[in-house]
Amino acid sequence: MLFAVVVLPPMQAQQFNYLPDTVDGHQIVAYTQFTLSYNELHEQADWVAYELDSAEAVMKRARCNCFKSDKNISTKSATKNDYSSTGFDLGHLCPAADNNMSKKANNESFRMSNISPQLPGFNRGVWKELEEWVRQQAINYDTVYVVTGPVFLNNLGMLGKNRVTIPGYFYKVLLRKQGSHYYSIAILIPQLGAVDDFRRYVIPVNALETITGIDFFPALPNNIENRVESQFQPNQWGL
Repeated sequence: MLFAVVVLPPMQAQQFNYLPDTVDGHQIVAYTQFTLSYNELHEQADWVAYELDSAEAVMKRARCNCFKSDKNISTKSATKNDYSSTGFDLGHLCPAADNNMSKKANNESFRMSNISPQLPGFNRGVWKELEEWVRQQAINYDTVYVVTGPVFLNNLGMLGKNRVTIPGYFYKVLLRKQGSHYYSIAILIPQLGAVDDFRRYVIPVNALETITGIDFFPALPNNIENRVESQFQPNQWGL
């Protein structure tokens, strides 16, 4: 069954079509700062993608902490109640701190379609460290393109009435362009037993594509995409 696509025009001009390939039958929804693909089976996003520039990365704004269901999801999203008394954090995929260009953008980041269940130690530890590092890359290189999401392998169970899957892993993929050169990096971290150093979990983007089945940067010409996504050059990212 194919769902309708809901598109809300972004505020900023897009420099590059950074969106991953669509997942058959999964709804695409675009917000001010990010676009997501919603997975109804698991009640969370397959991926959330966005462009982050240096100005956005340093903006400060009080968190609204206004978690709410996403009415733009045609099949209905998970709810805050699904997480109640479970011991799991409501973990952002596109971080609230990457959505500080307006009150509206910050509020949108608290839609439940942008949330996944995360263990507190994971969310407030290695995942937070990784989020902060991503913002630093935007500062260092002016603009980075980010894709993040869950991986439904070795899952840790389900939550709530809507049976929200607790993912076994989470990933982030970054792409940047310098002159005529593109650089990419992927990080895949297990929820359970992760050490507090995301650098241990760096892998090539094409390896993550094999694991997730997602084509992350299909807009790149094939000859460039194949070369960029096979890179394993942590030193190009200061790692």
